[in-house]
Amino acid sequence: MHRLAPHCSFARWLLCNGSLFRYKHPSEEELRALVGKQRPRGKRERKVFLTVTQLYFSTEEGGERSVCLTFAFLFLLLAMLVQVVPEETLELGLEPGLASMTQNLEPLLKMQGWDWALPLAKLAIRVGLAALGSMLGAFLTFPGLRLAQTHRDALTLSEDRPMLQFLLHTSFLSPLLILWLWTKPIARDFLHQASFGETPFLLSDSAFDSLRLWVLVALCLLRLAVTRPHLQAYLCLAKSRVEQLKREAGRIEAREIQRRVVRVYCYVTVVSLQYLTPLILTLNCTLLLKTLGGYSWGLGPALPLSPVLAAAPNGPVGPKEDEAQQAAAQITGALGGLLTPLFLRCVLAFLIWWTAASQLLSSLFGLYFHQQLAGS
Repeated sequence: MHRLAPHCSFARWLLCNGSLFRYKHPSEEELRALVGKQRPRGKRERKVFLTVTQLYFSTEEGGERSVCLTFAFLFLLLAMLVQVVPEETLELGLEPGLASMTQNLEPLLKMQGWDWALPLAKLAIRVGLAALGSMLGAFLTFPGLRLAQTHRDALTLSEDRPMLQFLLHTSFLSPLLILWLWTKPIARDFLHQASFGETPFLLSDSAFDSLRLWVLVALCLLRLAVTRPHLQAYLCLAKSRVEQLKREAGRIEAREIQRRVVRVYCYVTVVSLQYLTPLILTLNCTLLLKTLGGYSWGLGPALPLSPVLAAAPNGPVGPKEDEAQQAAAQITGALGGLLTPLFLRCVLAFLIWWTAASQLLSSLFGLYFHQQLAGS
């Protein structure tokens, strides 16, 4: 992708194909000249999202640091509460996943005489998941607040397009649908007991797991399909800010108006990143869940989970190479025994579910903020 970016850039197509309307600062000629001169910097672009979040923590004014820390503490508490919810209610697979990992970890600890460390390992994994959930929730706080703002503005701009409004509402509620997919009483159990007329609708567990993967992919594609209305809603903030500036008392210089407009336009790449980051994270975790978790795309019976086997050395080797290969084989076998498909299932399912929960909570708070607090 880094080599293809100078010839085929998604950001360049998004900003320069003429479907997004904006003010004339910068002009079309300035924009195209700027895009033609720039060259992508892969390492820099991969750090943009973390850099923006770091700015929220490091700034002294505006309250961004307080908001991030408050949401991080709130999500830490919620992540610890989620882990004690029984599997009959929230089927993230934490209990069987941890049991599968500790079952293979126990012989390794006994060989070293560290039997006492097994409970600490279980506790460390749970604390690590809670800390990861807190950090992920803090990172997704401002993307959720931004999504609430662009969602409201996009609905206002599409008042005469009911189909687009339906897609926008469905996309906004997609995290709630993801939470529903892992709630066993209203998802798996409901589909097991559902019936159409007199014919019962029987859906096996493996078919439900595959159907859940397809629904996740479809929701990600839906969120991607409504990217442009959200970005257009953000670009329209320039008009409202200019009108607000004109209502202020005193003489306003044209340079100040131009500065306000350019500031909105230059920040659109960050807004795009904030919008697409939860989508990309959810889609990547979904694909990893299918591959590493042993699932399939078909609705038929799933294949049995096979253990990870260490690779055998090929051909004769020397003493030093033999020792190195044996050590590598032992490490590979140990990691393959610890990172079992059941354990990877619970970790990836937790990441998908937690990403949706973080985005839903932050976007709902953003709706309340923009409707009640911002106007007061």
